[in-house]
Order: sequence, then structure tokens, then C-alpha cells
Amino acid sequence: MALDEQLLDDPDGLASCDPSGSLRALACAGAQVRAALTATSEAEVSRITEEGRPRAVIVASLGGSSVVGDVLTMLAGSGSPVPVSVRRGLPLPGWVGPMDLVVAVSMSGRAPGPLGLAAEAARRGCRLLTVSRAGSPLAEVAIRTGGVHVPVPEAPTPAARASRLAMWSLLTPVVAVANVFGLTDSSPQVLARVAERLDEHATTYRPDSEAFVNPAKALALELADVVPVVLGDGDVTGVAASRAVSMLARTARMPAMRGALPDDAGDVVATFGGPFASRPQDVFADPFEDGPATTRLRLIFLRDAEPSVDRPDGSWLETARTADAVRLTAQEAGVRVSEVPARPGHPLERFADLVSLTDFAAVYLALASGLDPLTSPHVADLRDRTR
Repeated sequence: MALDEQLLDDPDGLASCDPSGSLRALACAGAQVRAALTATSEAEVSRITEEGRPRAVIVASLGGSSVVGDVLTMLAGSGSPVPVSVRRGLPLPGWVGPMDLVVAVSMSGRAPGPLGLAAEAARRGCRLLTVSRAGSPLAEVAIRTGGVHVPVPEAPTPAARASRLAMWSLLTPVVAVANVFGLTDSSPQVLARVAERLDEHATTYRPDSEAFVNPAKALALELADVVPVVLGDGDVTGVAASRAVSMLARTARMPAMRGALPDDAGDVVATFGGPFASRPQDVFADPFEDGPATTRLRLIFLRDAEPSVDRPDGSWLETARTADAVRLTAQEAGVRVSEVPARPGHPLERFADLVSLTDFAAVYLALASGLDPLTSPHVADLRDRTR
């Protein structure tokens, strides 16, 4: 991937290459949290919370909004008083009924999976919470059947209307309602701290910050001409790794492998001996006669700050040992490692640390590669051919 490194240190140039406002959308992540909290409080969610805790929660989300279900499942964890599960499409499990809560999330409100699941939930008399644009088909299902709809606030840029760049607008209402039910401890105070942390990151990763002091630009440079393997060392970082791979694919058009420890350690280290593994290079090689250098693996290691808080049973110790072993194996195999650490705090704050950096890096990588972060012609072709 040919990267224009000079563009990364040219704020005006970045702005001209980003007419849809992808960088601005990411910079508004903290504002998304605050606006979504206001929208949630105005939506009269008491209509689904006053009956008490549901028997189970089913989250319907896919595509750019699929991270919502993953984050809620991560936050609820094994200590959740009720089961939380994720469905991408029909049918709803046969046991789902009036005692359960179905949450359907879609920025456009037209995604067939969430829309179909919401309609089915309404027919079965389930409690229903939807999050999408106002006036969308998904919103109409909730309003018509006595559910609660939280409208996504108006977006300041075209990019902020894309689900993957408006993640916090979609996630915040779901997390806030889950807190009311006692499924998570993500209180309004926690979400306020998340918004503040996102504001800090927006300042650190801003376009007029030079690459040598801007971690997001530095990571974008490290991702050029490599095959990324994004690995999380626990529950929070595992979800962040999935988000990072999705952003790299949809935003920077870069395929990447992802995994979470301890389960995926073997799959990850096995790639260190494959065709993309690093090998000693001949300094006398002629690029015209011998061809270009082979694309190499790079391990992007997302590290949690407080895994012991989430796993008080001590299982995090084994994961920590596995993480150290993976890093050492990578170094001995000649695979370069980029570590992305989270700061201490609530799991949602730590998740925000990791996602903010990898989101900005993906957009910077796209812009410096001459790509539109928002629009993929091949995705547009696929959408046209599957209508």
C-alpha cells in the first residue's frame, strides 16, 4: 500500500482528502455519548424498565452496529443476573416471549436482521427497545407496538451518519438501559467519564498534531505494507480487536486477522511461520531483479490495564502469562509488535481508549493511501446486487 507520509503532517491536505468528515466524526465521539444520553432520557425508557428486570436480553445488531451487542455482552459478563445474547437475523429463539427484552440497533433502521427481529419480538409481546434514525422503519415498529425508540441525534457530517463512525450514538442508549436493569454498572457518571476520555483522545489524535507525537498517525505508519494480526489479551481487548479489524477492512480496505487470549494464541503464533512471516533480508538484493520485498506480518497487541478487576477469580494470571509468551514468540520469529495499551478505569473507559486509537489510525491510513474512508465502491456494488 503506497502511503503518502507527508500528507499525515498536512492538516489542510487531510481535510481536502476527507470531504465526508470522517476525522471530524471520530473527534465528536464524546459529543455522541452526551447527545445519546440526552436522547435516551427523553425517550421515556421507563415504559420498558418499570416492569422490572427481564428474564433475558437479546440484542439484534449487525454490520457496523454489531459491536453494540458484543460490548453489552462483554460488560454484562458471567456475573450478569440474566443471560445476554446476540442475534444477527431471524428467527428469534423459540423461548423468547413477553418476559424478555429485545434490543434492535441499526443506524438506517432498514437492516433486515434487526428490523425482522424487532417485528417478530413485537408479535410475541416482548419488551422492545430500538435505536436508529428517527422516522426509520425500525422506529416505526417500536412506536406502533408500544416499544421504546431512542432516535440517533442528527449528525454534523456525512461520515457521522455511518454506523461504524457513529458507534457511540448507537451503543450509549443500550448501555444506559442495561444499567437501569442492573446488568452492568455503566452509570451516567461512568458514561460521562467515557465522554471526557474520548474528548482527550480527540485532542491527542487531532490532524494538526505531527506524526512523531501523534500515536494514531504513528500506528497508521506502522500498518503500511503489512498484514496486521490484531490480538487482545482479554475480554475488553478482544472486543476492541474485533472492532479494529472491522474498521481496517471497511475504512482502510486492509484485511486483518484478529484474536483474543487465551483461546486464539495457537492460531496467532502459527502464522509466524507462514508465508508472511519475517525472514532475514539480503541487503544486497536488487529490487528490480529480485522483485519487491514480501509483505510482512505485524502483531498489533491490544493490552488491558486492569484485567484482574474483570476476572477476580485469578484466571487473568494465565492469560497474562500467555500474552508474554506470544510477545516473546513474535519477537524471536522476527515479527514486529505494536503494543496499544489501555489506561486504568471502568471497562467501557478502557474500551474507549483502544477503540479511539485504532479508529483514528484506520482513517489516517485510508487518507494517506488515497482512499475515501467512508465509501467503498465494492461495498456499493454488493449492496446493489443483493437488493
